[in-house]
Amino acid sequence: MPVKADGAQARVPGRSSWRYTVWVLPAVIPVLAVVGAGLGTALLQSLGLMPLVGNPELTLEAYTANSEDLLTSALLTLAIAVVSTALAAAIGLCAALSVLSGRRTAMFAASLTIPVPHLIGAATIGLLLADSGLLPRLLGLDGGEWPALVGGRWWIAVIAEYAWKESAFIALVVAGTLATRVARYDETAATLGAGRRARLRLVTLPLVLPALIAASAIAFAYTVGSYEVAKILGRAYPEPLPVMAVRLFTSIDLATRPEAAAVAIVTTGLALATAAVALRALRRSAVWQ
Repeated sequence: MPVKADGAQARVPGRSSWRYTVWVLPAVIPVLAVVGAGLGTALLQSLGLMPLVGNPELTLEAYTANSEDLLTSALLTLAIAVVSTALAAAIGLCAALSVLSGRRTAMFAASLTIPVPHLIGAATIGLLLADSGLLPRLLGLDGGEWPALVGGRWWIAVIAEYAWKESAFIALVVAGTLATRVARYDETAATLGAGRRARLRLVTLPLVLPALIAASAIAFAYTVGSYEVAKILGRAYPEPLPVMAVRLFTSIDLATRPEAAAVAIVTTGLALATAAVALRALRRSAVWQ
C-alpha cells in the first residue's frame, strides 16, 4: 500500500469502491436472481419461446396482436406518470423546504402518509372525489353539477392519488438531504451575507437536486408499474399498461398469456429507461462530480 510522506498509509480509491461493492453483493444477488428470472421468463413467453402449448417458435405476434391498444396504453401510462410525478416532486420539494423555515407540519403529515398503502389511498380518493363522495356533499352539489373526477376522461383522481402518496416519499428523501448536507452550507452562506433567495437558488436547490431526481425516478417507475390505483379510479378504456397486462394474464383464453408478457416487458422497458435517464442526469449534476 502506498505510504505518505509522514509515514501514514495512503488510501487507494479503487480498493474502497471494491470493498463497498462486495458488502452489497449479498443483498443484490438474490434480488437480481429473482427479478432476472421473472423478466427472462416473461421475455421468452412474449417471443413465443416458452409457449403453454405447442412448439417454441420465435415470433413477435404477441407485440403486434394489440399494437394500437399497446401504443395507446403506453402513451396513457407515460402521461399519467409524468404529470403525477411532476406534481409529487413540486409538492414534496415545497414540503421539505418548509423545514428550513422551522415549519414541520408538512413533514409530519408526510410521515403519516407513508405507511398508508396505495390501495387504501385509492379508496380514500374515490370516496372523496366521486360524484356521490364526501367533497360534493360538503359543497352541496349533486351528481350532475360535479365533474367526473373518478373514472373521467382526464384521469384526475388517479393522478391526484399518485401525487398525494408519492409527494410524501419525495419530501422525506429531500428532507433527509436537507438535514445532513444542506444545513451547514446554508448557514455558511447566511454568515457570508447571502439572502434567502440567493441561498435557495445557489446552495439549497443544487444540493438537493440529486436526491430530488432519484426520488422522482423511483416514484415515476412505481407509477408506471402500479395496477390498483388505475383499476379502481380510472376508466375502463383506454387502460394503462399494468391494467392491460393483468386483464390479459387473467383471461380465460390462455392464448393471451404471451400478450400479457409482452405488455409486462414494455412496462419494464419504460421503467428501465426512466432509471437510465435519471442516472445520466445524476452523473451530470455538480454534486455527483
